[in-house]
Amino acid sequence: MRVGVQFTGSVPRNSTRKWFTHSWPEAWHVVWNCVPQSPIRDGGAQLEWKIQVCRQSSTKIKYYIEAKNLTGTTLQFEARYAIMNR
Repeated sequence: MRVGVQFTGSVPRNSTRKWFTHSWPEAWHVVWNCVPQSPIRDGGAQLEWKIQVCRQSSTKIKYYIEAKNLTGTTLQFEARYAIMNR
């Protein structure tokens, strides 16, 4: 398995933002996870995220990553991936 951070993002308070990442080989089994980085606080959930997928071509995949900030302050997060079959 190969893991990494594709990008870091910032979402204003109580807002939703969307990014995309393209040209992933269609044969890879990719799992996405979004993890809050700041502000650091223990308590309720800070972030909701969802992934949508588009086939760019017969060999490439595009992922859309949507992050929703559940807090009253700007939130920084990492979009992390794991390639399960590499």
